[in-house]
Amino acid sequence: MSLSRIALAAFGGFLAYFVLGGLAFGLFPSLKKEFLKYPAVYRSQQGQMNHMPGGTAAMFVSIVALAVIYAMLYQGGSSLGEGARLGVIFGALVGVFAVGSLVVHNYVNLNIGLTLTLQQAVAYFIEWTVTGLIYRPLAPH
Repeated sequence: MSLSRIALAAFGGFLAYFVLGGLAFGLFPSLKKEFLKYPAVYRSQQGQMNHMPGGTAAMFVSIVALAVIYAMLYQGGSSLGEGARLGVIFGALVGVFAVGSLVVHNYVNLNIGLTLTLQQAVAYFIEWTVTGLIYRPLAPH
């Protein structure tokens, strides 16, 4: 496990997560419309911007934790092939975890609709699957 690679992976994963999230809202404006249907549940855009620094820091720490877990799971093999295979599996499993523990949990507890829930499920699953591809283990010696 290489600390510099973990740091680089965390930074890359952080960028990938936010770029994909931004693309999702840019390519699918209906996502934003779904959030706007629930003003009593979600903060206004200004309220979200006011809380963004703390949320951004927390997301980075979360991605660092995932990069460390991934690095600990890697057991050797072709750096590129094994890393990509494990990255997709790892990212997809994190995506499943996020959908079950966050998206569906919010659907149960918050007053939001099924359309928003399904859109979030797809977006988070894709974001986390791609984020899982960022870490590249050291090549075997």
